Amino acid sequence: MEIRQYKQSDCKEMADLFYNTVHTINAKDYTKEQIDVWATGQVDLEKWNQSFQEHFTVVAVDYETIVGFGDIDKTGYLDRLYIHADYQGKGIATMICDQLEQEVQGSIITHASITARPFFEKRGFKVIKEQSVERQGIFLTNFVMEKEK
Repeated sequence: MEIRQYKQSDCKEMADLFYNTVHTINAKDYTKEQIDVWATGQVDLEKWNQSFQEHFTVVAVDYETIVGFGDIDKTGYLDRLYIHADYQGKGIATMICDQLEQEVQGSIITHASITARPFFEKRGFKVIKEQSVERQGIFLTNFVMEKEK
């Protein structure tokens, strides 16, 4: 297992991992309708690549397969953290977060899914507020969470 910095050639594989993870792992906490608007399978790879390049982005690789990724911006906003369904519970998200959190000064904010909330709570994040995010007329619950450094 290797954690390395993002490369543009990773983007398509990361988009696929995102789609598959949301549709398998997050399906226990969200309805099919919610999952379908969250991860439509139609990611704008150009926009994602630009975002990953502007943020500090790392990927976890196991035998040349991307099994997880995460990114954080300069303000301390931890944007995305997704781990392949077959690699859940192996400490990969922890390794990725350890690297992301070292990149910023001050507190870290994330918008955690119902599924991810317990993981972030174990890392010392506190819920600031619960919110409902609207996508194509469908509402998804997530949590604005903060970790003081």
